Amino acid sequence: MSARITSKTLVSALRRQVEAAGGHAMVLTKGDEISGAVILALANRGLVRGLRERGLAPDGSYQWVAAGPDDAEDPAAVSAYIERRSNFDPDIWVVEIDVEDPEAWLDEFIGAS
Repeated sequence: MSARITSKTLVSALRRQVEAAGGHAMVLTKGDEISGAVILALANRGLVRGLRERGLAPDGSYQWVAAGPDDAEDPAAVSAYIERRSNFDPDIWVVEIDVEDPEAWLDEFIGAS
């Protein structure tokens, strides 16, 4: 059995890496420090382009998978989705990352796989 990184440590590392890349990261909802689910709002210049959630793959590894409403660029739909998820799971983390190319950045982030 391999050690699992805590949600708080993952979010902290994610924030530092975003800021090192010249971007900005903000915790919108703080969840359980040990095992809270993590949702990322991928933004570029303040406009959310999509949501990703850290999920467990069949092989036991973690991956960032698409989450949220069909129209992830609609602020009202994204807000409603995050509110529903937070009501359902109060231990969830929601972090907005704002970098030049959030999809490419996430692919390179150490926690992406």
